[in-house]
Amino acid sequence: MPGSANSMLSTQHVSHANKFINDLTHSDIESHKTVAQYMSALDAEVTYHKFYPQLNQFHPLHFFTSSDSGIISKNISCSSLGINVAGIIRAPRGDGKEAIVLVTPYNPKKVGPGEALSLGIAYSVFSLLSRVTWLAKDVIWLVADSQYGEYSAVSAWLREYQAPVFHEAEIVNSETCNDSIAISELGQNPYSDRNSYGGFRRAGTMAAALVIKVDEQGNHHEDSLNIYPEASNGQMPNLDLINIVNYLGVHKTGFRIKVKKMFSLLGSRWLNTLGGIFESLGQIARSLNPQWKFGISATEYVEGAATLASSMYSQGLGVPTGSHGAFRDYQVDAITLKISPKDSPTKMIRRNDFILRGGRLIEGVIRSINNLLEKFHQSFFLYLLSSSSKYVSVGVYMIPFALLVAPLPIVAASLHADASKSTLQSTYSSEVEVSHKSWKWLNSARKVLVIHLWGAVVSLLPYFLYQIPNSTPTTNFTVWGILSAFSLIILYFILGSPIFEAAPSQPEKGEWASLKSVTISTAFIGLSLMSVINFATAEIGALLIVPICLMARPLKLDAQARSWRALLRATCNLALGFIAFPPVAYFLVKGAFEDFNGTNVGDYWNWVESLWTWNSATYLYVGIVHLPCWALCIHILFHPC
Repeated sequence: MPGSANSMLSTQHVSHANKFINDLTHSDIESHKTVAQYMSALDAEVTYHKFYPQLNQFHPLHFFTSSDSGIISKNISCSSLGINVAGIIRAPRGDGKEAIVLVTPYNPKKVGPGEALSLGIAYSVFSLLSRVTWLAKDVIWLVADSQYGEYSAVSAWLREYQAPVFHEAEIVNSETCNDSIAISELGQNPYSDRNSYGGFRRAGTMAAALVIKVDEQGNHHEDSLNIYPEASNGQMPNLDLINIVNYLGVHKTGFRIKVKKMFSLLGSRWLNTLGGIFESLGQIARSLNPQWKFGISATEYVEGAATLASSMYSQGLGVPTGSHGAFRDYQVDAITLKISPKDSPTKMIRRNDFILRGGRLIEGVIRSINNLLEKFHQSFFLYLLSSSSKYVSVGVYMIPFALLVAPLPIVAASLHADASKSTLQSTYSSEVEVSHKSWKWLNSARKVLVIHLWGAVVSLLPYFLYQIPNSTPTTNFTVWGILSAFSLIILYFILGSPIFEAAPSQPEKGEWASLKSVTISTAFIGLSLMSVINFATAEIGALLIVPICLMARPLKLDAQARSWRALLRATCNLALGFIAFPPVAYFLVKGAFEDFNGTNVGDYWNWVESLWTWNSATYLYVGIVHLPCWALCIHILFHPC
């Protein structure tokens, strides 16, 4: 049971942590050497991992690899070397087959007060674990060099830990880096002679990982703990890990546990009104039967909705919310814990109490993981958070997605059947002609396939635009849009689109139905496949593309009908077509969840760039599924039948 054992972290460990912080921030010795000396003093095995800055650029052949696939810049030197310091405590009751990882990112060039405090909290726990006898899993403390980014440092260390590269020395240019440069001076300290290792050291299989950070700015209200669980492509850690942190933080250490919210929704009038309606319905239900307690307050409803929207949006982006995302690439449960102190770390007068509470929280989590006989597996991996202690499971949020996409195959089959029936009834002149008309859907399938190939080409264009030196995001977006539109127009001419014909032939007048049938089928297949990769992306995408797919109908037919119903349908189709266009949808979502201040077209390029930098499957969905389906729906709207 988490928290059942009394904490062993004492004020003595806190005083040692304070001494470590003072030496780290005021010593003339380089920070990574100070960290190594203190680790070695605890009889931990100290190892050093060198890594180089990585290239974050889009490359089609590397898209399905990890987001930091080890592509090293050509212009590197020994001065650009990054050094991770890792200390390993061997479990006295373990067999060395499992390990728990504790990560504290820091910038060795300039250690900030928040980074120093996070290192102090981790050191206090590490010093305790080096002396306990109940430890059954090895503990690794990774002090990650974040001068090139937190994720890059952790990912480089994990890549070496899980899949070592034996030819790394060949990557460096003609300039040779002496391995002893980084660690030669460590031998001047008597402690480092005993436990420092030149090679890369490993422990057992990672059971879980915690990334510890301390906010540089105090929130001036109370000490709080922010949990960041999202990894790449919407991957989430096992829910039990979050539950352990939430329980210990609230009931044992007194932190206010927070998860990310869409703060723009907190002040939304329509959401507050809807929350008030549900609160009133709950009160009425309780007045009828006191045992009915399903009603919630309006404030709780609004906060839960804002948290749920943030969770879905963060998972849908497919971009990790912290360096813990590197662990999920190797199926290791990991979260980032960002502690926000009541007062700023630069003027904190109760630092001892803060380190003690933070250290006891980490100790409790590590102790709970240490007692596990096997990895987390009993709880959910697919869920959306509505608060730190509440969630929406996969069995619940699959229902709205299923209701959204269920009409697609039904409508597609109905359109195909109607088109085939009308074709067979239109003429009995010759068997050849009937056969030709009954198989005209193959022409529609050909057009749909070509448009989806066009979407793939559009998705590859940024690779070439990225080679243009000194180009701004606005310029890149403009050139990207012009090339995409120009290539689409060329395809229309090649395919012989009826849009460019003055008088379409009789078979083409009924082509829009078969074209819509095939388009709806491909949209259904694309959304179903995306739901397997990233469910949040599929659900958001279904909200945008399903309505226009179902309602798409040639505007010419609505104009000929001359009725209010046809006019309303045409207006809705134009509005849905405008909203479903990817850049428009991005700006509308950004304005709804954030604001429109300072928004420009270059923001969309920056957003797309972040997707391909992290190899998010959302980028593939937008380019290969959503954009082609939108283009086909617009083609249907302007079909001259």
